[in-house]
Amino acid sequence: MPMHLTDSERTLVEQNMHLVDRVLKRYVHNPNQCGIFSYEDLYQYGSIGLCKAAANYEADRQTTFETYAYTLIRNEIFNKLEYATRRKMREVHMDSEMPCAELPLETDPDEDLASLLDAASQKASGVIAKGIKALRMQAEGYSCKEIGQLFGGVSDNNVSAWMSRARKYLLQDPVIAAYAP
Repeated sequence: MPMHLTDSERTLVEQNMHLVDRVLKRYVHNPNQCGIFSYEDLYQYGSIGLCKAAANYEADRQTTFETYAYTLIRNEIFNKLEYATRRKMREVHMDSEMPCAELPLETDPDEDLASLLDAASQKASGVIAKGIKALRMQAEGYSCKEIGQLFGGVSDNNVSAWMSRARKYLLQDPVIAAYAP
């Protein structure tokens, strides 16, 4: 549901954008490991909290706008981080319930998947090929920010977008989709 702010509320938001930075600096100590969210995602959620504060603030309250907004920004970010944690726990729980298929000893599933990804990367072009390479790098432990730096200073949002497109592309192949959790 879109939020419509009055001119005075927009001005209040613009004058207090520094609060989002302050909350993130205080509570998000390692912005590269925010689960499914990037630092920019959390900044946007904090901005939504600031907009909610501006829309709902009543000047006759006992607290100042900054105090009120700070709390709403923090709560909005915490809610999103809690959602990410619950989602991850649910995925881990679901993975642990799935029976493992027995594979012949001479077959290494990681090598099979790697060769499938190499073949898919050669077929793909542009952003999809970059996304597949980025997915492989992420599996090796690189963060989106580090991958972006290795690709010549690309933003981590672009890397995330590449990986998202690559996932959609890869999941269209039923052989590769069988490896997906």
